[in-house]
Amino acid sequence: VSDQIQEFKVALSEQEIDLKALRELCFSGIPCEGGIRALCWKILLNYLPLDQALWETFLTKQRDLYAQFLREMIIQPGIAKANLGVSREDVTLEDHPLNPNPDSRWNTYFKDNEVLLQIDKDVRRLYPDMAFFQRPTDFPSQLILDPQNEYETLRRRVEQTTLKAQTVNRNRSGVTNVSSPGKALNLYPSNEYEVLPNGCEAHWEVVERILFIYAKLNPGIAYVQGMNEIVGPIYYTFATDPNNQWKEHAEADTFFCFTNLMSENRDNFIKSLDDSQCGITFKMESVFSKLKEKDTELYMKLQEQNIKPQYFTFRWLTLLLSQEFLLPDVIRIWDSLFSDQERFEFLIPVCCAMLTLIRDQLLAGDFTTNMRLLQDYPISDVHAILIKAKELQDGL
Repeated sequence: VSDQIQEFKVALSEQEIDLKALRELCFSGIPCEGGIRALCWKILLNYLPLDQALWETFLTKQRDLYAQFLREMIIQPGIAKANLGVSREDVTLEDHPLNPNPDSRWNTYFKDNEVLLQIDKDVRRLYPDMAFFQRPTDFPSQLILDPQNEYETLRRRVEQTTLKAQTVNRNRSGVTNVSSPGKALNLYPSNEYEVLPNGCEAHWEVVERILFIYAKLNPGIAYVQGMNEIVGPIYYTFATDPNNQWKEHAEADTFFCFTNLMSENRDNFIKSLDDSQCGITFKMESVFSKLKEKDTELYMKLQEQNIKPQYFTFRWLTLLLSQEFLLPDVIRIWDSLFSDQERFEFLIPVCCAMLTLIRDQLLAGDFTTNMRLLQDYPISDVHAILIKAKELQDGL
């Protein structure tokens, strides 16, 4: 292992990073020691420039930019909303939250709340088998938690919107009953999670903010369920970096790396592109045509049982296998995916390898058994899967 770490250290100490050499090293797995993986991912995801001399100014600029996004998209609207209660008379009728005029900025505010609720539901459920996302971060956002800021936080917005969504029933005397706020939490399967005390933030709240900012900046795609599964492993990798100077900026760095990753993967999330060459349908069919070429018998069996690629490869491909394996294994698979020159082309042989490695079970099973195998993939040894995938890719 120490030899491998040494190789990485040498590659990462070059003034000008040799991307091709680094990709080859990363393809076989990146050591988790010393924050090497977090640094490699930042380079592989086209975030950090290859010239190390530029890193410091570049990072300062990006992190400032992210702070600006937080001010514009979370803090300012939140301040405007908080001020409403204080100074009713400044609010012109045109810009009152109840104004039905669709151009009103409040309309945007309430629309954003729908997106926020969806994100909130999804991020609270991130990796429930790991305590990490429920734990407080060592570096809560000072900007967001600044007590000088009187504004409606995302946490508060979720609570407010959840309350509003409660059924309001009138009884005969005209008194309104809102079902108790305690029940509001039943919207979430995970109501056992306490909200942390003031001044603290759980890791899932940081992920929520990243996704909310992404949705605001990318209205064409906004937020699609499953994006939480893509941002989770990146954030985890950066937020567990042993080097505090990197770890402190995990949120901003994750945001930009996630944005870059999505710009390469977003076609999978956009329904209208489904039938195009770059869309998800084409990729799903590629898995089956690769299988047909490598293992005709298995291919015929799946055809015969009418098991279509979209039944399982849709999730495999769109979420980059993040739902099929435990987090450390997902991260290992991503080392190879991110270092793939062709960007996720390697995902096709990986999916194909997953099928051939359970061929005996699939050949023996009926439709129901096989669908269960594919929906809940039985092999956890990702090392074997990656070796097989590499053989398939190299045409062995």
